[in-house]
Amino acid sequence: MYEKSKQLFKEARKYIPGGVNSPVRAFQSVGGNPLFIARAQGSKIYDVEGNAFIDYVGSWGPMILGHRHPQVIEALKRALERGTSFGAPTEAETELARMIVKAVPSIEMVRMVNSGTEAAMGAIRLARAYTERDKIIKFSGCYHGHADHLLVKAGSGATTLGIPDSKGVPDDVARNTIALPFNNLETVKETVKAEGRTIAAIILEPVPGNMGVVIPKGGFLAGIRKLCDENDIVLIFDEVMSGFRVSWGGAQSLSGIIPDLTCLGKIIGGGLPVGAFGGKKEIMEKLAPIGPVYQAGTLSGNPLAVTAGLETLKLLSKPGTYEKLEKRSAYLMNEGGKLAEQAGIPVCCNRAGSMFSTFFTPNLVEDYDAAQKSDTIKFGRYFHAMLKHGIYLAPSQFEAGFISLAHSQEDIDKTLDAMAKTFREI
Repeated sequence: MYEKSKQLFKEARKYIPGGVNSPVRAFQSVGGNPLFIARAQGSKIYDVEGNAFIDYVGSWGPMILGHRHPQVIEALKRALERGTSFGAPTEAETELARMIVKAVPSIEMVRMVNSGTEAAMGAIRLARAYTERDKIIKFSGCYHGHADHLLVKAGSGATTLGIPDSKGVPDDVARNTIALPFNNLETVKETVKAEGRTIAAIILEPVPGNMGVVIPKGGFLAGIRKLCDENDIVLIFDEVMSGFRVSWGGAQSLSGIIPDLTCLGKIIGGGLPVGAFGGKKEIMEKLAPIGPVYQAGTLSGNPLAVTAGLETLKLLSKPGTYEKLEKRSAYLMNEGGKLAEQAGIPVCCNRAGSMFSTFFTPNLVEDYDAAQKSDTIKFGRYFHAMLKHGIYLAPSQFEAGFISLAHSQEDIDKTLDAMAKTFREI
């Protein structure tokens, strides 16, 4: 089965480290060989042998409209006819920036970049310059990209490979990053008290998705906001995944906890490489060319990514969009949890909007340590059985799944039928 993908993977490994350009794609944590995808449409992806799968990866989140939405495709065609990149300002950049500023509560000004990693790098550099301090606090299991100072007990691909600390990160860089357990406010309080006024920023995912989906406890985000206010620390929300995914305006618009800076990505590029960071005007004006903090990118705000992002946000802004996503996502996870219970398989189902995770553990998953106690062998069996039944999930226990507007009730019902069969099989 999947013989063509096997051959393509064998060939890829001759020229690409591990045969993939992002580690989690390698299926290393679930076993077997990755599928090579030929095309996608709506809620489905198709491998090189023509097999169709209902897709809950969605290019790791940005395909919230589904694949190849006609309005996005048509807009991209028009943009392509004008040129792929100019290295100069375009009107569309301002239009997208204006839309982001209006939508995201914390953002008064925004700088476009090319990836979530770049957004986090820029936000942290800006916070350090603004506070004139060096140290940052992050949380174990929250992933903010692969910059040296952020690969300290990171989640996502690093967790999947069992190497939460990457080789090649200098000790002198890592020592300025303090990694703390998520959802443990007392530990944050103790750390801030001990470190005094050396901490420039606290960065976190307000809804983590890179150790699987984890929900912040009541009072956790508010407590961190209060600590930052009391100690002149810049609070950074990494909403690369949750921004425009859990709601219009992101997780901060749901929680009412407003950070100083916000990182965005994925959805605001409509499936093309993109990122952004923004926040208070007084902080953002520290950026070059009007301030002393240097940050640049030749392809930042390129017309293709901006076009796809604009069309995506226009469609998401329509009334009823997030209610539809919420209804379908809640139904899938609630019914899926019941099916696992009926089969006698202990799982913890976590969900935030249209982001979800099924952890193979009987315990609540509220932090990185709890996620790590999941039965990854059983998850691997679950993954391959679901694949056999035509359902494409993230190939890691520690990644979120995503539902799109293209997922129909029929897709959800087929998925639940596959889950029922799979739980019986495993």
